[in-house]
Amino acid sequence: MSEMHVLLIHGMTGSGPWHWQQWLAGQLRERGVQVDMPTLPDPDQPVLQRWLPVLRERLEAVPREAELVVAAHACGVALWLHHAATISGRARRADRVLLAAPPGPDWQHPDAQGITPYPMDAAALRRAAGITRLVVGTGDPCLSMYRAHGLAEDLQVEMDVILDGEHLNTDAGYGPWPSVLRWALYDSVPLSDRFDTDPYSADRAHDRLRLV
Repeated sequence: MSEMHVLLIHGMTGSGPWHWQQWLAGQLRERGVQVDMPTLPDPDQPVLQRWLPVLRERLEAVPREAELVVAAHACGVALWLHHAATISGRARRADRVLLAAPPGPDWQHPDAQGITPYPMDAAALRRAAGITRLVVGTGDPCLSMYRAHGLAEDLQVEMDVILDGEHLNTDAGYGPWPSVLRWALYDSVPLSDRFDTDPYSADRAHDRLRLV
């Protein structure tokens, strides 16, 4: 069995001590999984041209024989989409990627440069990773459900919807998140909320939202 290596990509302001990425990193390390959670340059002021080289350096550092799992949050999702759209055919490919609570393609912030708009290239995502999955929360101030469905459609990926999940960050209680741990370890889907209540999944059709 190949070694598993998990790369966690934070969003704007980073992942504080109570963020689900920090919790996930601890849980994985307890299980002997290699975890890399780099602090990207000036996390409070994300600049694409400074963040992108760091991401690629960390990807290339993963042994080729390892199973590479990537979980990105918020602006980290936008970073991954920029990466996927601009890599060469020899770039390190991930086995699985989770895109959690991206900002909308029209999101803007005075301290963020080059993060949005981001490419929405389904073919590029398939070159960058074997499986890519999107998870969003209703009530996210950075991404409306209308935009989320459009994003899933454009990227041709499966999407899980967390009711009242908002931005899936510390302010929303994420936090310990058993479902994301199961996904990281076993590719268990769909993603459910932090209390493991009934999950919802949405396929790529805008008018479909089903309890599973």
